[in-house]
Amino acid sequence: MLDILRRIVQDINSARDPSEACNLIVSEVKAAIHTDVCSVYLSDYIRGELVLMATDGLRPSAVGKVRLKFGQGLTGLAALRAEPINVEDAPAHPAFRYVAATGESPFHGYIGVPMIRRRRVLGVLVAQQREQRKYTADEESFLVTLAAQLAGCINQAEIRQALDRIGNNVLSASLFLEGVASAPGLGLGEAVVVFPATALAQVPDKGIEDPAAEAAHFRQAVALELAELQRLSERMRLLLSPGDRALLDAYALLLGSDSLVNGTLERIQAGNWAPGALRATVLEYADIFTEMDDPYLRERSADILDLGQRLLNRLQVEQQVVDRQYPENTILMGEEVSVSQLLDVPPEKLKGVVSVRGTGTSHVALLARGLAVPAVFGVGNLPPGRLNGREVAVDGYTMRACIQPGPALRQEYLKLIAEEAKLSQGLQHLRDLPAETPDGHRLQVHANSGLFADIAAARNSGVEGVGLYRSELHFFLRDHFPGEEEQAIIYTRVLRIMEPYPVVLRTLDVGGDKPLPYFPISEQNPFLGWRGIRISLDQPDLFKAQLRAMLRAGSAYSNLSILFPMISSVGELDDALDLLRRAQSELLEDGVQVKPPRVGIMIEVPSAAYQIDTLLRRVDFVSIGTNDLTQYLLAVDRNNDRVAKLYDPLHPAVLGVVRYVVERSQAAGRPVSICGEMAGDPASALLLLAMGVDSLSMNLGSVLKIKWMVRSIPYAAAQALLAEVIVFEQAAAIRERANAFLDQHGLSGLLRVGK
Repeated sequence: MLDILRRIVQDINSARDPSEACNLIVSEVKAAIHTDVCSVYLSDYIRGELVLMATDGLRPSAVGKVRLKFGQGLTGLAALRAEPINVEDAPAHPAFRYVAATGESPFHGYIGVPMIRRRRVLGVLVAQQREQRKYTADEESFLVTLAAQLAGCINQAEIRQALDRIGNNVLSASLFLEGVASAPGLGLGEAVVVFPATALAQVPDKGIEDPAAEAAHFRQAVALELAELQRLSERMRLLLSPGDRALLDAYALLLGSDSLVNGTLERIQAGNWAPGALRATVLEYADIFTEMDDPYLRERSADILDLGQRLLNRLQVEQQVVDRQYPENTILMGEEVSVSQLLDVPPEKLKGVVSVRGTGTSHVALLARGLAVPAVFGVGNLPPGRLNGREVAVDGYTMRACIQPGPALRQEYLKLIAEEAKLSQGLQHLRDLPAETPDGHRLQVHANSGLFADIAAARNSGVEGVGLYRSELHFFLRDHFPGEEEQAIIYTRVLRIMEPYPVVLRTLDVGGDKPLPYFPISEQNPFLGWRGIRISLDQPDLFKAQLRAMLRAGSAYSNLSILFPMISSVGELDDALDLLRRAQSELLEDGVQVKPPRVGIMIEVPSAAYQIDTLLRRVDFVSIGTNDLTQYLLAVDRNNDRVAKLYDPLHPAVLGVVRYVVERSQAAGRPVSICGEMAGDPASALLLLAMGVDSLSMNLGSVLKIKWMVRSIPYAAAQALLAEVIVFEQAAAIRERANAFLDQHGLSGLLRVGK
C-alpha cells in the first residue's frame, strides 16, 4: 500500500490544476482498493457547499453540478464532522440523501474521508461498493493516509492553476501564500526573482580557439566581482560593523584564492571555455568540503557554490557588467534569498522579501529586521520562477504574501501602507514625551536591538534605553567566534551611543532555533537541548571572554547591565555569577578598573518562574522573555506551520505566569521588564501595563505606537480590564476584548499591528 500511495501522490503532484488532480485521484484510488466507485468532492467555503469535482463510477454529467451543503448526506456529514464515515448500507443510514443526478442508487457500501489541511476540510474522498459491506480497517487506514497527502497535493494544484490564470491575465481570486516566519511590516511592489539564468552544475564543456582571450574574460569577471563585493561592503559600512561584514570578506578571500582562480585558468588553457572551466573547478572544491567530517567546513561548500554562481552570472553578460535594474518598489523573491542578493538591492528600493526557505533567525531575516524591511519566510508552496515581474504584497504581520492582488485588494494594501506611514508620522510628536498614563503611571519604553543600525536609530527614536541587546547577532554575521577585543569594541560603541540611557547586554543566546553556522549543534529536540546559558557554562573560555569584553566596555560608562538567558535553575545562575566574578577579578589584576554591573536573568523557562523568589535574591532585575516562555508553557514550536496557530502569548496560562513573576518581583523590590514580542503588541502591552511591569522592550517600529497607547489609557482603566479578562478561559476571547477596549479609547489604528 505504501508503494501505491507513493505512486498516487507522485502522479497527482504533477497535475496542472485541481480538475486534473481530482481525475487522477478517482481513477488511481478506484484501482488501488478495487472499489466500484471513487469520487472527489471539493469545498466551496463561500457558499458552504461540497462540489462533485471528479468521479469514476457515477454519471460523468454530474461533475460540477452536484452540490451538497456541509452536513447534508453522508458526504456532507464527513465534511461537517471532519472524520471518516464508513457504513455497510448507505441508503439505510439516517443521514443518507439520494442524489438522482449521480445514478448512485445501486451502491450500498460507502466510505467518505475528509481531506484536511490546517484544520480546514478541503474536500471529501468517497468510495462506494454495490454490495452491502463495510470497508475494512486496512482500506479505511489507507484512504485516511492518502487523504492527508491529497490535501497538500490539491492545494499545490490550486496554486498552479491560479498562477496559470494570472499568467493568462484571467481575473480570479487573489492568491495568498502563507509562511512560517517573518519580519514585520507591509510592502507592495514588483517581484524580482533571484535565481541564476543557468545553474552552475548544468554548464556544459565547450572548446575554444583563443585560450588567452577566454582567460582575459575570466580575469575581468573576477576583478569586477571583487569590486562589487567591496562596493557592497562600503554601502553597508554605516549599518553593520566591520565584523558583521565578514561574510563579504570571506567571499573576497575565496575569490582571491589561488585554488579557485588558478584552477579555472588551468582548465581554460587546456581548451575549455571559461564557464565550463569555472564549473569544473568550483564543483571539485565544493565536493572536497562536502566530504569533510567537520560540520562547519562541510557547510562552506555552499559559500563556494554561491560564489561560483556569481562569477558565472558575470561571465554570461557578454564581457561586461550590467547591473540588474531594480524597480522602485522591489519585492525580492527566491527559493532561498541569500545575504548577498539582499544587499544587491539599493535599500531605498527594497520593499519586501519572500523566500521559499528560511527561518526567522537566518542571516537574511536578521538583516531584514535591521533594515526594517517586511519579509515572509518558509513559503513552501511558492514557485518563484513563475512570478518575476508580478505585483506582490508582503504582509509580515500575518506571515502571508499575496500574488497579484486584484484592484480592490491592491487599494486596501496601499491604504494600509499609507495609514502606517501616516500613523508613524503623526506620532512623531510623542518621541521625546514619556510613556505616562493620563493618571500619572510611568512606564519605561526600551528598544530591542542587535545591529548598529538599530542603535543609531534608537538614540533618536524616543526610547529610554536598550532593554535587550542581542549580542549573538554579531556572532551570526561572522564565520568564527569574535575575540574579546573585537567584542569589547562593539559593546563600548553601543554604551557610548546610548549614554546616559541604560543598555542591557544579553550574553550569547544560541542553540535551539538559532544555531551558529560555525558551531553547529545536531540534536533531536534542540529546543529542549543545548542552548542559551547551558552552552555558555559548558564553554567557560568563550563565556568569560564575552563577560570580560562587556565589563571592559562598562569600565568607561555607567549604563551597563548584563543579562543571562535561559536560566532554568539556581545552580545555573550561581555558576554564571561565579564566572562573572572571576572575570571581574582578572580584569582588576590586569589593571582595568571595572565597575560592578547590574545583573539580571531572563525568565523564559517555567522552572525559573516558579523559583522566582530564590532567584530574585541573587539578581538586580528580571526580564521576561515571553517568546520562549509562551513556547515552553504551551509546548508549541512557533516556527512549525502545523502548530504555529496554537502559539498565542495571550493564552490564560501565559498571562497567569507573567502576572505571578511580576507580583513576586514587585514584592522583592526588583524591577521587571518584558522583552518578548508581547511588548510591542498593543493588546498584550495593554495588559502588561496593567500588571505593573516597569519597562517594555520592543522593536523600534513599535515604540511610538506603544507610547500612544500608554498615554491614552488611564492606568486604573487598564487594571479594570485586566481584572475582567484574567478569568477568561480562551486566548481569542482575551484578545477580542482587549482590541475592543483599544478601539473604544480611539486606538483603532493600533489594531493592524496586533493582528
